Amino acid sequence: MTFLHWRYHPDQVQARLPAGLAAETFDGSAWVGLTPFLMRDVRLPGLPALPWLSAFPETNLRTYVRDERGRTGIWFLSLDAGRLAAALGGRGGYGLPYAWSDMSVETRDGRTRYRCRRRLPGPYGTRCDVDVTLGVPLRERERDDLAHFLTARFRLFSLVAGRLVTAEVEHPPWPLHHARLDGLDQDLVRAAGLPAAEGPPLVHGSPGVPVRVGLWGR
Repeated sequence: MTFLHWRYHPDQVQARLPAGLAAETFDGSAWVGLTPFLMRDVRLPGLPALPWLSAFPETNLRTYVRDERGRTGIWFLSLDAGRLAAALGGRGGYGLPYAWSDMSVETRDGRTRYRCRRRLPGPYGTRCDVDVTLGVPLRERERDDLAHFLTARFRLFSLVAGRLVTAEVEHPPWPLHHARLDGLDQDLVRAAGLPAAEGPPLVHGSPGVPVRVGLWGR
């Protein structure tokens, strides 16, 4: 998992949110995250993982929000998945803006190469190429409040049949590492209707965690 984050003016993010959600800020800024990663052993409870179907790359464009009850969580601006079944399941079952994309993840000598080209529903050819080198783990004093704000997220929001819904997420704390961004070529941000990010992103890497996602509730 790689986390790339940029600061945005809260009004720019708020314009992309539905009624009932407000952009959550840290240090006066809203934050937009680009998170490429590799999914493994994806399955429904009680069913085995399938070798081909249960492992695929994914790249999410996300931001952080608060609902009218004060609950915090993630709002996804887009999600690209390397399996058509995953994209259809995410759209049909969770109301999330999934796209089916040509994707790959390759790791060699500590460097990870993510590639993404969108197929459906478009814009066709929307891309996200990321090259990153994973560094040493963050020391405890380096796991500051901002790192916690950006990665310790335990709720998703979505729209299902025009209604705001939420699902709880369960995972242990991310084992965060320093990471060096070696290359970035993407237009997912533009495709989501946001202005281009300014300046270099804040970068974190992680070897990953097990995650469980619950059912939607209103």
